[in-house]
Amino acid sequence: MSTGNQAWEFSSPIAATRLGGEAWYAIHTRARHERVVTQRLQEQGVTTFLPVVTEVHRWSDRRKSVELPLFGCYVFIRLQPTHEERLRVLRVDGVFRFVGVRGTGTPIADSQIESIRTLIAEGMPWSAHPFLQVGRRVRVRGGALNGVEGILLARNEDSTLVISVDAIQRSLAVRIQGYDVEPI
Repeated sequence: MSTGNQAWEFSSPIAATRLGGEAWYAIHTRARHERVVTQRLQEQGVTTFLPVVTEVHRWSDRRKSVELPLFGCYVFIRLQPTHEERLRVLRVDGVFRFVGVRGTGTPIADSQIESIRTLIAEGMPWSAHPFLQVGRRVRVRGGALNGVEGILLARNEDSTLVISVDAIQRSLAVRIQGYDVEPI
């Protein structure tokens, strides 16, 4: 479970609104090149989202807070899915490919990106969770997580919401004991 402070890098307020034809995509990057790729894409005018978390790393002689990407080797981008736009992204040093079928990328639902952004912004404690696709999809009503969507799990009367990003098959789990939820 993460106990450090959470933050995110969000290149533009435009990314929070749906524009005609634009969609979110995940790109696979070289290891530890997420920030450089994000910066290079932003310089080209591409809207990016790199969720980061702060963790305390301990060595034998010191402790240090380190800011790390939430999903290593992945950066989220928002663009028009044209051949020219994809090529512009793929030409950036450090980008391997679009995540999805035949390298063209699979669009990611705005609600999945917004759920990750909200979870990090609210500083809720979370933990990595195995990717889930089957289960009851719900939406949180009220409180700090209002509108966040995910899969509801119940273990020993402990309600947990699993937020998944389908394209990269990664999930986060957050306790939602006391929150009202509604089925989607």
